[in-house]
Amino acid sequence: MQSLKEKISIIVPVYNEEDRIYTNLKEIKKTFDDFGCEYEIIICDDGSQDSTLKEAARFGRDFRELPLVITHNRCNYGKGRALKKSFKYATGGYVIWLDGDLDLHPFQIPTFFDIMRLTKTDIVIGSKRHPNSLLYYPLSRRIMSIIYFSLIKFLFNLPVNDTQTGLKLFKREALRDVFKRILVKKFAFDLEVLVIAHHLGYKIAEAPVFLNSQRGFGRIGIKPIFKMIWDTLAVWYRMYILKYYDRINHHRRKGLLREFKRVRK
Repeated sequence: MQSLKEKISIIVPVYNEEDRIYTNLKEIKKTFDDFGCEYEIIICDDGSQDSTLKEAARFGRDFRELPLVITHNRCNYGKGRALKKSFKYATGGYVIWLDGDLDLHPFQIPTFFDIMRLTKTDIVIGSKRHPNSLLYYPLSRRIMSIIYFSLIKFLFNLPVNDTQTGLKLFKREALRDVFKRILVKKFAFDLEVLVIAHHLGYKIAEAPVFLNSQRGFGRIGIKPIFKMIWDTLAVWYRMYILKYYDRINHHRRKGLLREFKRVRK
């Protein structure tokens, strides 16, 4: 990690984490300070209904020397929108997505960089289905993960075994190209990112994770699960029927051509 020449942008989406966000941000800071690399932290509070935003601001005041950006959505628009909004403030050559609950601790990050270097890939994602992963989380979430993965494998045949784990590493240019095409804002957001990245030819590798979480369906619920499935089918429809993700490039080229002609006049 110390040999990295480019800055790392750590994007931390948070929602209703008032009890632990301050402590977790201190842990993130300590971990990356120990790594000895240049980094910045970008926090996006996605419309929390508690004091999460105030606690994040308190952290910022207590560590004024830290490169820190705090953004806020007035409503709970979804993790996807929070990540996309936060990327506008990122200045690093590498971008990390790290969930604010810290169920996935950032001590695992060096492994992600090692895998990126050894496999010469553009994206490294944490995978609960990696044979070296250590998982401590409820059976209900395990069952949900297996069912959703089976659906994704059937629809997209992606070269990965998990799309939803909340720890991911991107080269900046890969994420920039993907975000131009993203439409999903909530639970199927990670899937759409990886589907588009794979379609554009970016290489993706998986890393083992240590996951320690006792949360079941509590913060998700049945209605969002159906919405996630609906969004997943919508991604499939846009990819294979509408060819939407290809047409984005086509429209952009036409727009650039019109602009070129206008300038020449």
